[in-house]
Amino acid sequence: MAASGKTTDTETAPELAEIATFGYERARDELVNVVKMLEQGGMDLDDSLALWERGEALASRCEEHLAGARERVENVLTRTEESDDA
Repeated sequence: MAASGKTTDTETAPELAEIATFGYERARDELVNVVKMLEQGGMDLDDSLALWERGEALASRCEEHLAGARERVENVLTRTEESDDA
């Protein structure tokens, strides 16, 4: 954090990049915590925005995992249908 206690773009970028390594459950759990913190309020605007940005990154990571799972299921279903037709 900067000396003022506020985060800067250069400090949050590595934290947001780290989210790309999270599994679905970790990203989901952290997203739930972010939402709770934002709903409680009481933070200044800069902290709220930084937390919101983290939440957006976590939500995107969850969507990536879900899209991958959806694709895997669709592939299995397609193979099953093809083998049934043969």
